[in-house]
Amino acid sequence: MKGAFAVAMVCAASLAGCANDQEDIQKWMEEQSVGMHGAVKPLPEVKIFPVVDYVLTEEQEPFNAARLEPTKPEKRHLDDPRLNPDRQREPLEAFPLGSLKMVGALAQDKGAIHALIQADDALYQVRVGNFMGQHYGRIIAITEDKVELQELIEDLNEGWIERISTLQLQERQEAEK
Repeated sequence: MKGAFAVAMVCAASLAGCANDQEDIQKWMEEQSVGMHGAVKPLPEVKIFPVVDYVLTEEQEPFNAARLEPTKPEKRHLDDPRLNPDRQREPLEAFPLGSLKMVGALAQDKGAIHALIQADDALYQVRVGNFMGQHYGRIIAITEDKVELQELIEDLNEGWIERISTLQLQERQEAEK
């Protein structure tokens, strides 16, 4: 019994202390709110727009769902031999174009120029018509200082985009940096 009485006395003392704390807070709140005045900005004026009736003409309806779908590009490259799954791939098609280096060019008696391409530690000799790079790149021109490729890149709309890329002679690339 004495223990319960002691606990009750401690609780009563604690509550009495809280009452004084709240009075202090209440007094502080009243002091702070003396100089405060609320100010609400007025709402902006509502603009009234004229009503216009929609008159259907012979043109396409603007709310038609077919109008919102993107048009699909031509699939004209599907007959391209580069996309033939049965075509035997050339060794340089396994490498990204950025990892290949042109290290030289060879001219033959007949005027045909071959390029020397380095991939990893191996050296390859290529000519116009060969493939290289991972984007179906076909060599379309070789000069003494560069190789030009025509690449096919698949776009987001299931079509193909042609891109011309250039691989420059290694010495020239280092001089430009």
